[in-house]
Amino acid sequence: MQRRQRRRTGTIAAGSALGLTAVLGGCGLTGGSEDVTLKLVAAEYGDSAANSSQKYWSRVADSYESNHSGVKVDVTVYSWNDVDRKVKELVDAGQAPDMAQIGSYADYAAKNLLYQADDLLSISTQADFASQLATAGRVKDVQYGMPFAASTRLLFYNKGLFSKAGLTPPQTWKDLAADAAALKAEGVSYPYALPLGPEEAQAETMQWLLSGGGGYTDSFGTYGLDSTENVATFTWLKDELVDKGLTGPVAPGKLNRAAAFSAFADGDVGMLNGHPSLMKMAKKGGVDYGMVRMPGHNGPSKYSMGVADWMTAFKQNGHARQVGEFLDFVYSEENVLDFSREYDLLPVTNSASEAMSVGERDAGLKPFLDALPQSETYPVGRTSWAEVAAAVKNHIGEAVAPGSDPARVLGGLESTATKADSRS
Repeated sequence: MQRRQRRRTGTIAAGSALGLTAVLGGCGLTGGSEDVTLKLVAAEYGDSAANSSQKYWSRVADSYESNHSGVKVDVTVYSWNDVDRKVKELVDAGQAPDMAQIGSYADYAAKNLLYQADDLLSISTQADFASQLATAGRVKDVQYGMPFAASTRLLFYNKGLFSKAGLTPPQTWKDLAADAAALKAEGVSYPYALPLGPEEAQAETMQWLLSGGGGYTDSFGTYGLDSTENVATFTWLKDELVDKGLTGPVAPGKLNRAAAFSAFADGDVGMLNGHPSLMKMAKKGGVDYGMVRMPGHNGPSKYSMGVADWMTAFKQNGHARQVGEFLDFVYSEENVLDFSREYDLLPVTNSASEAMSVGERDAGLKPFLDALPQSETYPVGRTSWAEVAAAVKNHIGEAVAPGSDPARVLGGLESTATKADSRS
């Protein structure tokens, strides 16, 4: 096997996108002659037996094992509803897997349970990660979360409904409100679908906050949910869309993303924020759709919301070398492209992104790829984020409810965030 180039403890490659320090020390590298079974827990991205994640991982594991004698890869796949809980149960029981592909990493990193990326990956693999995703995987400037899958959001619109109403895609908030009013006049059920229900309200919220020049955190990384910009954004949403009946028959706080997507695929939605999987749903429903950047105050928003899922590696079993070599294989251009194309997701590496950006078969994803470099992710490096996200899911819909005060609701969420952060 070809020896891979690694960083030495305490050295940092100048100009690297990842300013990481290694703390290998006594991390327990297993001898090369010993047979090892690596246990990986992964999330399900498929929607049927034909494209299950188990099938994907079986192909990857079989290919790896055929060229690496003495190493077996045992993969267990759980649904997204269960995978984070299953991993926590294993960790709490002292049976941590070698790797877990899950939705968050900060809690495990804070407990010193994870290898740093620098302990595992070759320099070339680390350098290939999209820089903003690699940065999002850091806790106190050290990368523990390795991005595995990515997505951005764009504004989808129903071309048929827009044509019937004589509309063009919106570029500003004013355009969006005017288009929504015209669609309502044409009898469209959801002129703009605003899913602030508990399923994924934190995503819709972040997209709007970014388009209004705000976000969950400020430029110093401190929570700022009740910033002037954020209050102005939700005041505008309430006054110009919700109170004017332009968001449909279901109150935004009760409307979940899945229901909004289904309504779009049924032809009942004029506009909504969506990720790449909505393309397939819309095509299946026979909806001719277009996609544009999220409108902002004076033109298309500069920033899009980005989402990443994370690969983590636990120290407990001491298989750093084998885990690192397997992950270098997982993050090869071929494997990243295969996964991204199978599940309509964006590559997390520069090499795969470049290949996809020029591939005819990937033309549908190009607008999302173009948005990725200017995307911002949730503050997942903070152990408080899970609590803050749960509070947003449960309460942000109240900010646009009849008779509500957006400033009061956002102030309450900021108080929750500040308290959660002080405990972390």
